[in-house]
Amino acid sequence: MSDEFCSCDIVHENVIEMVRAKMPQEEKLYDLAELFKVFGDTTRVKIISALFEAEMCVCDIAELLHMTQSAISHQLRVLRQARLVKHRKEGKVVFYSLDDEHIKTIFNQGLEHILEPRGFEYAIS
Repeated sequence: MSDEFCSCDIVHENVIEMVRAKMPQEEKLYDLAELFKVFGDTTRVKIISALFEAEMCVCDIAELLHMTQSAISHQLRVLRQARLVKHRKEGKVVFYSLDDEHIKTIFNQGLEHILEPRGFEYAIS
């Protein structure tokens, strides 16, 4: 039998009830999953990374990432809808920046996680 499965049929009702009471509402968990989906696109992650460094307009981001302005605008729209970036207009130029400090925290936590060294995993038969 695999180490990944219990070899018994005991249900720990006290643990289940304690966890159930502390879990966020289903709707909030759905919203969280949707937020993480936005981070599931490399272009959007690159845009967020760029906006860490400076407020930028669509033209600058497109040039930086070697993409069309149309493609960048589309991704910025997704990021705006997820409240990850905000924009401000100065004359004819629209500048984008990160919406708030939470975005940096989420991004940095994910980056820290993937950069941390992994231990050796092995199974004993």
